[in-house]
Amino acid sequence: MTSAADTRPDRPRRPSRSWWPRSVLGRLPGSLPYAAAARGAVALALPLLVGLATGWLVLSAIAAIGALWGVSQDGSDPYRVRVLRLGWTGLSSALGLLAGEVALRSGEAAAVAGCLVAAALVAGGVGLRGRIASVSGMHLLLGVTIGSGIPVPGPWWQPPLALLAGVALVLVLSAAPWLWRRHHVERAAVLAVYQSAGEALAAAGTEAAEEARLRMTLALNHAHEVMAAHLAPRGRRQAGTGDLVRAFHYAVRLGEAVTAVVWEGRALPSGLARVPRHLAGRLLPGHLATPEDRPALPAPVSDSPGGRALAELVTAVDAEPEGFDLELRLPADDGPGRAARVRYALLLAGCVLAAHVLAEVLHRPRGYWLPMTVAFVYKPDFGPLFPRALHRCVGTIVGVAAIGAVSAAATGTYAVVGVVAVFGALMAIGVRHHYALATLGLTAVVFVLLDLLGDHRPLYGTRVVDTALASVLVLVAHFAVWPDSAAHRAEAQTEAAVAAARRYRDAAPEAGPVQRQSLRRAAYHQLAEARRTVAHARREPARRGRPLPDWESAITAAEQLCDQVTGHVVAGAASPVR
Repeated sequence: MTSAADTRPDRPRRPSRSWWPRSVLGRLPGSLPYAAAARGAVALALPLLVGLATGWLVLSAIAAIGALWGVSQDGSDPYRVRVLRLGWTGLSSALGLLAGEVALRSGEAAAVAGCLVAAALVAGGVGLRGRIASVSGMHLLLGVTIGSGIPVPGPWWQPPLALLAGVALVLVLSAAPWLWRRHHVERAAVLAVYQSAGEALAAAGTEAAEEARLRMTLALNHAHEVMAAHLAPRGRRQAGTGDLVRAFHYAVRLGEAVTAVVWEGRALPSGLARVPRHLAGRLLPGHLATPEDRPALPAPVSDSPGGRALAELVTAVDAEPEGFDLELRLPADDGPGRAARVRYALLLAGCVLAAHVLAEVLHRPRGYWLPMTVAFVYKPDFGPLFPRALHRCVGTIVGVAAIGAVSAAATGTYAVVGVVAVFGALMAIGVRHHYALATLGLTAVVFVLLDLLGDHRPLYGTRVVDTALASVLVLVAHFAVWPDSAAHRAEAQTEAAVAAARRYRDAAPEAGPVQRQSLRRAAYHQLAEARRTVAHARREPARRGRPLPDWESAITAAEQLCDQVTGHVVAGAASPVR
C-alpha cells in the first residue's frame, strides 16, 4: 500500500540511477580553512625558529617532521576527536622512530629490514579497524622508516622526544579553541541541518527538491556523527550540552517532516519554509534567527501531512522544554573481516620489504623515500587506491618543481623558514580539499627538512622516480592479489543499507517515536555509507570482462522506500508500505 502523496500526478519523478556523489558533494558549501592554514604555518615554522635560536637545528628539524605529520591529521572534527587522533599520532610515530633508530644504530641490515617488516605487519593489522587505529599504524610505520633511514647524532632518546614535541605543538594549536568555544564544531554541524532543511523546503515541488533533501540528509548524517559522543541518556551527558542535544533531537524530527514534504512533491507557503530558521533561533539563539522569523507562522496546509508536522514542531518546542531523552546510536560498522585484515597486513609488509630492497639497490644509504611512499600510498581505507597513487605522483612532481624554484630564490636561513611556513599552510589546506595539494606541500617541506638534517644530495629527479616506483609497486601488488577488495566492500555495504531500509519499513508503522527515529537514522546513514563505498569502487580500475553491478539502482530504490515510509508515517496511515 502506498501513501496518498505517492499517487499525486505532479510529483517529480526520481532518477533510476543516482547522480549523488558528484552533484551533491560538488555543491556542498565550503571555504578555505584559514585557521588550519595558520596553524600549519606556525607549527612548522616555530620549531625551526627555536632551532635557529638555540643551535639545535637537527632536533628542531625532527620536531618539524612531527609537526608536519600532526598537520596532516589536524582535521575539523570535535576537539575530543582531534586530541585522540593527534595523541595517538604522536605516540605511535615516536615509538616507530625509536624502533627504527635502534635498528639503524645496530649496524645490521637485517635488523633494519626486520624492523620495517614488523612495523608494516602491525600497521596493516590495525589499519582497517577504524580511523584512529589506521592513522596510528601508518605513523608507526612512517616513524620506523625515518628512524631507520636517517642517522641522527646524539643520545637515542632525543629524536623521539623531539618528534613527539612537534606533534604536541599541533595538538595544542588545534585544541586550544576548546577553552573559549568548547562545542563550536557540534553547534555548527547541528545548525547546518536546520539551514539545509530550510533549503529543502524552499525547493519543495521543484526538480531541485530531491537534491536538496539529499543535502539535508548528508548534513544530518554529519551532525549525528559529530554529536554521537553527546547522545547518552541525560544522566551521563557532558555538562553544558543539554541545549545542543535538544536541538539535535529536534533536527532529527525536522528531517522526518521535511522528507515527508519533499515526498509529497508540492510547494508549501513561504512561511512554512521559515520553520527551520525559526526553530534554530529558538533552540540555539543568536545564530540563524532574524527578526522576520519571529512573528507567528501561517496556518499549516490542511491536506499536507508534512506541513502539519512542521507546524507541530514549532508548538512542541514550547510544550516539551526538555525535548526527547533518547540515545540515537550510529549503526555499528565492523569493517572488513579477519581474512581481509590479514591479507592487507601481508601485502603492506611485502610492499614495504620490496621497496626497502629496491632502495638499498638504488640509493644505499638513506633509501627511506621508497618505503615511506608505500606507507603513505597503500591506505585503501582512506579512499580509492588508484587515484591516491596518481595524486601522490602529481603532488610530488609539482612539489619538487616548486621547492626547486623557491629554493633558488630563498638565500637566507630565515627565508627558508618562511618557505616552510608557506608550504605548511598549503598542506593544511590540501588535507581538507585534495590529496595532491597536500602531497605538494608535504614534499616541499620534507625537502627543506632533510637538507637541515644533512642530506644535501641533488635528489629532485630521484624522488620523483622513487615516488612513481613505489606507487607502481603498490598498485601492481594490490590489484594482482586483491583486485576485488573495493567491490566486495561496496557490495557488503549496499546489502547492509538495503536491509536497514527494509527494517525501517517493517517496524516503522508500529514503532514509537524513539524507535522510529532510530530506525530511520540508521537506514539513511547506512545508505549514505553505501553510496560512498560504491563511489570508491567505481574509481578503481575494473577487471576486464567483469563490470561492477548496478548498486546505485538498489540504493536509490532503498532511499525511495525510506522516503515513502516516512511520508506514510507522518501522514498517520496504519498500513505498512510494501
